[in-house]
Amino acid sequence: PVHIANQLVAAGADGLVLFNRFYQPDIDPEQLEVKNALQLSTPAELLLRLRWLAILSAKVKCGLALTGGVQSATDALKGVMAGADAVQMVSAVLKGGPQVLKSTRDALSAWLTDHEYESLAQARGSMNLSKCPDPGMYERGNYMHVLRTWARLNLNR
Repeated sequence: PVHIANQLVAAGADGLVLFNRFYQPDIDPEQLEVKNALQLSTPAELLLRLRWLAILSAKVKCGLALTGGVQSATDALKGVMAGADAVQMVSAVLKGGPQVLKSTRDALSAWLTDHEYESLAQARGSMNLSKCPDPGMYERGNYMHVLRTWARLNLNR
């Protein structure tokens, strides 16, 4: 993704969206029909996006937008800290109405004040690949560490 992103920027892209969701039809085997199936995003989708935001924001010079998995102010903050310039919350707004945006903004503002940040811009990218305390957490090799830790915790029960 970093190589492709840099090629897109070189070709003139000012920003990238990570990652657009594909809406795909489903098959109803009883009715023998193909039907539209809308599945709203959930926080479970956020982790992949956070990883790539953190990597790309450290290596690509363009705006980055996060879409998919953002349901709360904490999710939005994570996206910004990973490097997002914009965070989309379509599923959250569809579920909770437009007031979700105000409550998210208020919660973000409170968090920033409580943690002595002067602005959201100060948080932007603060946990990306180049700025986080342990960049190895974003690398592929971390996969083996996670599996070993899980196995050690779950097999010793």
